[in-house]
Amino acid sequence: MRLSPPFRRARKEDARAMAELLEIAAEGIATWLWQQSAGPGQSPLEVGAARAAREDATFSYRNAVLAERNGVVAALLLAYPLPEPDPAEVAAIEDVPPLLRPLCELEWQVPGSFYINALAARPDLQGQGLGSGLLDIADGLAAEAGCDRLSIQVFEQNCGAVRLYLRRGYSIADSRPIIAHPCYPYDSNVLLLTRPVAA
Repeated sequence: MRLSPPFRRARKEDARAMAELLEIAAEGIATWLWQQSAGPGQSPLEVGAARAAREDATFSYRNAVLAERNGVVAALLLAYPLPEPDPAEVAAIEDVPPLLRPLCELEWQVPGSFYINALAARPDLQGQGLGSGLLDIADGLAAEAGCDRLSIQVFEQNCGAVRLYLRRGYSIADSRPIIAHPCYPYDSNVLLLTRPVAA
């Protein structure tokens, strides 16, 4: 899929900027997870950047599209086709950190969909249409990947994001109660939204 400025494919050297934007999108979860893996003297952001630089993972620069403003990475789309759930992973759900279990269970509801794992813009550059532009690009990437529907998760109390996705034609397919955790500010439900890929 050909992209036009301000949008472009991510490169390995964008890994730190990707991690910064994923921290925004994940609203506390990414930072908490990366902290669990940080070595002595290593910051959570450094862990996230190393993960974004990987070649063979879903959280990889290979699955990301970025928007730039004045030479600065301003917004991120991280998206990829979801595989069929691994039966061993499903059986081992009790081994997953509790705050992640609802998210995993919802992912498993939509195998084969083109999953928008993260969509975020830097706070000072929000409201400039970058997120909407990246959502448009997700349609093209989904079609290119052979997927016929898109999926995304969002916290029910993130009202602005929920309104955006509903306005863009997504509908609520499922939900799970949040397992409360100090790393994020929500305490109700996480929603799974889906919609057909635009023709």
